Amino acid sequence: MATTESYQRTFDEQTNGSISADECPECDGRLRTDGGETRCVECGLVVEACRVDRRGPRTFDGDDTDRRRTGAPLTEARHDRGLSTKIGHATDANGTQLSGRKRRQLARLRREHTRAKWRSKAERNLAHGCTEIARIVGALGLDRDDREQASSLFRSAQQADLLKGRSIEAFAAATVYAVCRCTDATRTLGEVASVARCARQKVTNAYDIINEDLGLPAPPQRPRSFIPALASATGVPAETESHARALAEQAWTVGESLGTHPAGFAAGCLEVACRDHGVEVVQLDLASEADVSPATVRTHRDTIAANREEWAR
Repeated sequence: MATTESYQRTFDEQTNGSISADECPECDGRLRTDGGETRCVECGLVVEACRVDRRGPRTFDGDDTDRRRTGAPLTEARHDRGLSTKIGHATDANGTQLSGRKRRQLARLRREHTRAKWRSKAERNLAHGCTEIARIVGALGLDRDDREQASSLFRSAQQADLLKGRSIEAFAAATVYAVCRCTDATRTLGEVASVARCARQKVTNAYDIINEDLGLPAPPQRPRSFIPALASATGVPAETESHARALAEQAWTVGESLGTHPAGFAAGCLEVACRDHGVEVVQLDLASEADVSPATVRTHRDTIAANREEWAR
């Protein structure tokens, strides 16, 4: 039986939080540190720079409370900001199987915990709204930051008493659309309403209420940001897509696209670019992806084709 360790005895953590080894413990290759990560250039083994976190507890200026660096960070995506309690089922923290009596006790504790999980109906509505926001964000393929902002906006709407007598699902979808309007996430109202559990008109009304009462900093949407999604959905080549973006940018510079449906105007730019490059595209498909009627696409197409020479001057 081997009596030596797999790694060299000299390869160990030091008091200064660094490692004094210059060779890989696996293949004796050369170590390289890049971006805070030390790895072997020969076999790719990642070597830890410091195995023990020596930073200690967090300290706050002017705060006497004892806060520790433990647990997950607070999140707006949960009604309790992530400070929830979870009761196990069949095993304890060490993985040991629990007895039948203990499992029945935990079942009773879980039942009572579920009953006392929300302190009020408002908190229950907040939990339902956060769950609905998480579902919509997942269906639209948005980021976690978008979910956090939408949950925070939903919480603000509830604190402003905007939810009384109105649909929670509509406000959840409206907050997601509001985040898309205020950030770089380009999603049309039709895309958000298609995955919402309510009618589109309710989502529109809820967004108007949030925008008016909370004063959202929603800038005008640029048609150029909708062109990549439209081009990908209709299979338009990259050269044609680039030409459509240039047309949309020229129209934005002269103010021609202001006050129009941004996705519909982007569809018009893409159709003009497809004509210039000889690419076949179905106008009905463009209108469906842009969530507008074919007449809207034709109107913007004719406007762009008639005025683009003047915009280029």
